[in-house]
Amino acid sequence: MGHQDVKFYQTGTFTVGNRLLPPEQRSVQSEIERTNSLNSGHRACQGCGEALGARYAIDAAMRATNNQLIAVNATGCLEVFSTPYPETSWQIPWIHSLFGNAAAVATGVAAAAKIRAQKAGQKLSDVRVIAQGGDGGTTDIGFGCLSGMFERNDDVLYICYDNQAYMNTGVQRSSATPPAARTATTMPVGEHPGNDWGQGKNVPLIAMAHGIPYVATASVSDLRDLEYKVTKAMGMRGARYIHIFVPCPLGWGSASCDTIKLARLAKETGLFPVFEAEYGEVTNVSKIRQKQPVEAYLRLQKRFAHLFGKTPQLELIARFQEMADRNIRKFGLLGEDKATVGFAGSEHK
Repeated sequence: MGHQDVKFYQTGTFTVGNRLLPPEQRSVQSEIERTNSLNSGHRACQGCGEALGARYAIDAAMRATNNQLIAVNATGCLEVFSTPYPETSWQIPWIHSLFGNAAAVATGVAAAAKIRAQKAGQKLSDVRVIAQGGDGGTTDIGFGCLSGMFERNDDVLYICYDNQAYMNTGVQRSSATPPAARTATTMPVGEHPGNDWGQGKNVPLIAMAHGIPYVATASVSDLRDLEYKVTKAMGMRGARYIHIFVPCPLGWGSASCDTIKLARLAKETGLFPVFEAEYGEVTNVSKIRQKQPVEAYLRLQKRFAHLFGKTPQLELIARFQEMADRNIRKFGLLGEDKATVGFAGSEHK
């Protein structure tokens, strides 16, 4: 059964009450069935989108694998706030890798599990492997290992928690940092304030170009969709990739209470398309419910404050709107529009 969008019962709002939903659609934060793989006591910042995304992603993976799961975690915020020596908030087999080799380490773990299963007379291992990291450890430092994992079609699900900069080391720019954003290395000064335009990487599209079995984007603004995609990915074999949008109040200069609002606006403006793809072709797109102007998203973040000063940078704001509108056309995010993204030359592995 595929994912079903939550039905909103109040027109013009995003409010939904559990009592109005069937039991299987209700959102429950704590129940005996949850593994709580990322437990309380970690040291994430208030309103951390990454902590929320990781908790739901790994719990969904645990359910899908009957708790037979090993996680390999790159260095970064998630690793640092969850495992301050000698403590840990993880309640699963969990391995800390270097900043750039999580995909390679996970590949080795999956290979070992496969050999162990074969020696026991099993064709496939019941133990499944996830690699995870932030955008720095994924789109930059770990990019080569990640591409190798995709090219070999290794049996690993890689999850990137994208907060759009190197937050753990002081908010430096990464190749996932949006244009014009202020970071410690892209200050809002000069003729082109903030991060340069025309740089960066779109790793979900790069993953699709490898022709791997499954690629998806997800957001902490829709946890049921996130859980569905992780569950689907764990039901498949081969290389899989999920890119999760996780706002960072500290690095973005946003209110901790606005994390989910920002994640929702990123989708509703078209700046972060939410979709699924199999073997290089888009198979499903999460439509925009109420299209929002990009200004509504940008104004909530101090990293874009220089766009709204005494002399508003209207040209740059317009460029953001063009970028969002291009995503809407490209992925068919409105109405009956059809996505045009795909790599027809990809072969099934």
